[in-house]
Amino acid sequence: MGKRYFCDYCDRSFQDNLHNRKKHLNGVQHLRAKRVWYDLFRDAAAILQEEQTKKPCRKFLQTGQCDFGSNCRFSHMTEQDLEKLSAQVQGEQRSKELRQEGADVPPGTIEDWLEKRAKRLNAAQSNSALPEKPAPFQYPPGWPPVQDLPPSLQAPPPGGWPVPPNLQWG
Repeated sequence: MGKRYFCDYCDRSFQDNLHNRKKHLNGVQHLRAKRVWYDLFRDAAAILQEEQTKKPCRKFLQTGQCDFGSNCRFSHMTEQDLEKLSAQVQGEQRSKELRQEGADVPPGTIEDWLEKRAKRLNAAQSNSALPEKPAPFQYPPGWPPVQDLPPSLQAPPPGGWPVPPNLQWG
């Protein structure tokens, strides 16, 4: 079957050779998926500036959905969304100015988290005399029901996976 190339942006795989990879990487679907991925990490100020220059999408305002989705050249943000985004940008600017002025670090920073973590670890070490029972395995929220998962993703049974007789030692 040969090697396969998996594209994280498009969430698909194909046979890996020069022609297929070049065709995929220059394809419209890949370029759109890649742009959507990087748009997730843009700062709020850039998003606000771009959205304020766009006109509202009539189709999205009327029906609540647009055939073009994230590729639409019109804005899908309501007035309330733009106000929230503007408030977020102002908050980020204020915190940036405070950091530049050398003001005390606001609560909820990494230092606070590290202090809380150190306290939890100290408390856990002092209570370590009690035997710990391992927590039962749980799937992350949003996973499909266990019966819908392929066998490779299912949790092992309580006693472990059964070993077929032809693979047992001795």
